[in-house]
Amino acid sequence: MGLLVAYNIARQMSGASQREAVVRVPDDLSLASLRAAYQAGDCRPRDLLAHLRQRALAANPEFHLYITLLDEAQLEPYLAALDERDPASLPLFGIPFAIKDNIDLAGVPTTAACPAYAYTPQASATAVQRLIDLGAVPTGKTNLDQFATGLNGLRSPYGECRNSVLPEYPSGGSSSGSSLAVALNLASFSLGTDTAGSGRVPAALNGLVGVKPTRGIVSTSGVVPCCRSLDCISLFSRSSGDVAQVLALLAQFDRQQPYSRRNPAWNAAALAAAPASFRFGVPRAHDLLWFGCDEGPALFDCARATLEGIGGVAVEIDLRPFMEAASLLYAAPGAAERYAAFGELIARQPDAVLPVIRDVVTPGAHATAVDRILAAERLQELKRICDQSLDALDLVLTPTIPRAYTREQIRAEPVLRNSELGTYTNFMNLLDYAAVAVPAGSLRNGLPWGITLFGRAYTDQYLLSIARAMQLQLPSSDTLRPGDRMRLVVCGAHLQGLALNHQLLTRGARLIEATRSAARYRLYALPGGPPARPAMARSASGHAIEVEVWELPSSEVGSFLAGIAAPLGLGKIELADGRFETGFICEESGVVGAADITEFGGWRAYRASTQVGNPLPT
Repeated sequence: MGLLVAYNIARQMSGASQREAVVRVPDDLSLASLRAAYQAGDCRPRDLLAHLRQRALAANPEFHLYITLLDEAQLEPYLAALDERDPASLPLFGIPFAIKDNIDLAGVPTTAACPAYAYTPQASATAVQRLIDLGAVPTGKTNLDQFATGLNGLRSPYGECRNSVLPEYPSGGSSSGSSLAVALNLASFSLGTDTAGSGRVPAALNGLVGVKPTRGIVSTSGVVPCCRSLDCISLFSRSSGDVAQVLALLAQFDRQQPYSRRNPAWNAAALAAAPASFRFGVPRAHDLLWFGCDEGPALFDCARATLEGIGGVAVEIDLRPFMEAASLLYAAPGAAERYAAFGELIARQPDAVLPVIRDVVTPGAHATAVDRILAAERLQELKRICDQSLDALDLVLTPTIPRAYTREQIRAEPVLRNSELGTYTNFMNLLDYAAVAVPAGSLRNGLPWGITLFGRAYTDQYLLSIARAMQLQLPSSDTLRPGDRMRLVVCGAHLQGLALNHQLLTRGARLIEATRSAARYRLYALPGGPPARPAMARSASGHAIEVEVWELPSSEVGSFLAGIAAPLGLGKIELADGRFETGFICEESGVVGAADITEFGGWRAYRASTQVGNPLPT
């Protein structure tokens, strides 16, 4: 079971009196961890959801991930339904999940990121209701590229969604908020949608597993259509094993949904293990497009080697017919289906829709029936060719995106950069394939990077078994970076420009971000020196403390730690956005006699007030 995090909540006592009670909730939101915590009585769903809601409230102004975050009254019916239940009686008992705001949740507005379109459904989407019936608890409705038209996360009147790791990059879209809810550890899993890559691009950019199921095996009843014949409800999670379990529970035939399909028995349950041997397709090197990214090829080769290491045999394939199929998605005939979904609003209230969305969708109004027929015929020809490529293969490996663009680069050329993000995702639904995006390392700057495994329809659980085996072999993107690098949180003399910062710089460390801790720490000035040193200790009456996140080669960590004197040691520090990173921490017993300087909010401010040590850098 994961680390237990203590926090204070007001618990109702007998009569009108209240007292502050310490509640311990799991930091690890995996299905196994939460099940164990509930079964042991360490935590209740009420405690966990209250904790997550407070963290979401703190994160939302920066990340804009929730359009609607459920309040206590809205959560109450779901929590009350679990109060008297045995945690073992429901497979998703108390599991928190987030819902993309183009998927209905009863009594909560569905906006599709367009206020003029918003409506309040009386019933939840079929998939959402099934999750609730199985014990899962919705946390809220998440932000998205308007009408699920975009792959970047910047196309919403409710705010741009920044990346969970690096603020200058986007979250990816269109399921932007759904990916962030999991990446920021605010939900165990989340629902997105995927028509052209919306459930896979954000997974790659945030270090998550993203599943685009076979079309129709998860009901899209209660989903705002983008391209109704192609739309899929997608899933985000940190682990392939968790998402395989959730998919197995969700893949149910819906008699009321015209595009629903029966899931065959071989694809109905999470697989225990990956096959001992398999054949996987790899695009020829000259077919791969990187758009100037010099790190992608090496990361892709590493992913290929990982697959070979777990029993795969690589076979080169011609990617050109797949790419031609992708080009049909946003051509006028393909845009016609998007226009059919919400073109009436564009015609009636053009200013209600973002200009970039209008520009993408409006050509669909002018596609003729002949255009549609010719495009459908060409797609069928391409599918025959692509299917033949897969005949002798079990799956295919591709990058998920060719290159990561900053938010500024996307704003400068929004249509072009968005199109490039979909290079390896746009053809999947058109060709009726299943796909799983898998984390596969990070770029040198720390931004997550990923690959996609895809295969024929109804190979979802097979692909997830391969993905799970890959995740066991690849370094975690939460801890290791390219070249085996480790992140470290510092709060004192190792801060940039201060007395001990050279100990990081001489070991090849680089500053990732300046941020603050969660409001759960107290800061103390330790006796002794020089140099003067602080200590952070977790406390129920804590505050947010100024910190920096650095990254240094793992080979240098040992020599660096050898110079760290007691009472400091390494532990997990919770940051303001809810992430946990390794950093210097001190037990409360270690600060006996030290001066409490929490009120200054950080070591720099304290030093400035006392003029201790070297002058601060200007």
